[in-house]
Amino acid sequence: MDIRIRPYEMKDLKDAVMIWNQVVEEGAAFPQTEPLTEESGHRFFEEQSFTGIACEEGSWDVLGLYILHPNNVGRCGHICNASYAVRPDLRGRHIGEILVKHCMEKGRELGFRILQFNAVVSTNTYALKLYKKLGFVQLGTIPGGFLMKDGHYEDIIPHYHPL
Repeated sequence: MDIRIRPYEMKDLKDAVMIWNQVVEEGAAFPQTEPLTEESGHRFFEEQSFTGIACEEGSWDVLGLYILHPNNVGRCGHICNASYAVRPDLRGRHIGEILVKHCMEKGRELGFRILQFNAVVSTNTYALKLYKKLGFVQLGTIPGGFLMKDGHYEDIIPHYHPL
């Protein structure tokens, strides 16, 4: 499967919202609890510093996406943050890795110096394995920092990587 990452366009809206909302509904990775609508989704994706869409070369089917934006402002504005979503039926095919690598390049291109993840849930073993493989540094553990969909709390593990 040849995958290309390109900027979000209006034609991606339905697929991007669907993929994003699947992660929100799972309730195990994203902090959001409310799904996006087409209207709020378009605004959300457009407001990011960059929204990348992973497509299969040839068919141009949307496989996943990421959002990239500042993690803070002013004297900490050089630190960016990102979130990644892959279609559930395509997970395990290294699409997430392609998204993260592209995001790191895009962050550097946009002038960010550090990519920081504030809330990697301790049960998200695939993300933890990927971030370790890519050289991210764990910053410690925040006990009970993430409210799971079923109402219990899991630890979160912030990470960072110099760009």
